Amino acid sequence: MQVKNQHMDREYIGINEAVGPLIFIENVDNVGYNELVEITNSQTGEEKLGVVLEVSEKMAIVEVFGGTAGLSLDKVKVKFKGKPFQIGVSRDMLGRVFDGLGNPIDNLPKPIIDLTMDVNGLPVNPTARDYPCKFIQTGLSCIDGMNTLIRGQKLPIFSGSGLPHNLLAAQIAQQAKIIGEKEKFVVVFAAMGVKHDVAQFFIDSFKEGGIQEKIVLFLSLADAPSIKRLITPRVALTAAEFLAFNQGMHVLVILTDMSNYCESLREISTLRGEIPARKGYPGYLYSDLANIYERAGMIKGIPGSITQIPILTMPNDDITHPIPDLTGYITEGQFILSRDLHRKGLFPPINVLPSLSSLMNLGIGENKTREDHRNLADQLYALYASGIEAKKLESIIGTEGMGKAEKRYLDFANKFEEVYINQGKYGRSIVETMNIGWELLSLIPEKDLVRVQKNFVEKYYNRNKKP
Repeated sequence: MQVKNQHMDREYIGINEAVGPLIFIENVDNVGYNELVEITNSQTGEEKLGVVLEVSEKMAIVEVFGGTAGLSLDKVKVKFKGKPFQIGVSRDMLGRVFDGLGNPIDNLPKPIIDLTMDVNGLPVNPTARDYPCKFIQTGLSCIDGMNTLIRGQKLPIFSGSGLPHNLLAAQIAQQAKIIGEKEKFVVVFAAMGVKHDVAQFFIDSFKEGGIQEKIVLFLSLADAPSIKRLITPRVALTAAEFLAFNQGMHVLVILTDMSNYCESLREISTLRGEIPARKGYPGYLYSDLANIYERAGMIKGIPGSITQIPILTMPNDDITHPIPDLTGYITEGQFILSRDLHRKGLFPPINVLPSLSSLMNLGIGENKTREDHRNLADQLYALYASGIEAKKLESIIGTEGMGKAEKRYLDFANKFEEVYINQGKYGRSIVETMNIGWELLSLIPEKDLVRVQKNFVEKYYNRNKKP
């Protein structure tokens, strides 16, 4: 029954059904998709927020962020606010910790709001987008040297259960920077479905690293209603858009774990009674992920930028699973963590061979990183690939049956993993990374360096090393 219709608010008393975090209301009028809803338990006075998930001529389905436990069907007040879910944003968000809906949880007062923004983002004209072309230094050789991250790019990390993606995410957040830029570089970090100890690890890591003041941290914990995981990345990206496009900052957005987000999406889809697609995920999983990933980039005439590193865990290390599969179609490459490298005790255990940064060429080379960067990366890749093939041959015929060339490639692959990939928790500059690469190439006879220009060999090859 409708009891009030003043301005844009429409208030109803009573709902027809509550299923999980969803409530169903019949006979609604003039309700829009994604509209903000205020739900009040008239018995206790408790208020919760929600958004309209689906609307038809006679019924609206509302997602309740705090869950529906304790609600009485006939005594619930539902008020449609006539606007989408919005959050207040400002520069004061830097150095603060928020929950998945943007409420502060660090025992400090709410930041002073400069602007209120729709968490669903605003569409950007594709012709207004600027093309990514600047190098971001992460301090990790297997990224900076082999699969370079470019400002404005979206480049995910594909991990697996038990692999150190949280440690890697924290290290990238601490070390990442843009060389030679005047604009401030900040990080927006959103963790979805993480345990309390993992959340505390992130908070402690950023404090110990001395970078707390340049990070906005959003935490949607594992014991929070799963519906909050669906809004958390959008809240984080809204804060990032304000800092980038209103304040002119370069923003790195790290989203972990997108698999938890997709599981929540599947759960809600099941409750809605939708026909499932691959492995029970909704058919709109691709468009939903694209809605998040495509909020990275740069806009012409605006100095700021948003670069995204989504992190996801592949169930059973299956890269063909719908989540990594669809993510790969939307993003510009991927970093893949290797369980074999992790078992060897190497960190970061990034397998450079299947990893890819399709925009790498736009941000490297002379006056960007160094003139030999592309050649060096190609040669290291080719030699390491040959070394991996030599390892397979060794497992079949043993070292004694291998030729000199195969043994040399085998030795190179081991050195590459021990020295180049395995750098621990210490960051390297791009110059250090490239110098280490040339030290490794100097283990190979000069005549075998077929992917490097001769002038680069003359300049950087160490002839004092014996191949």
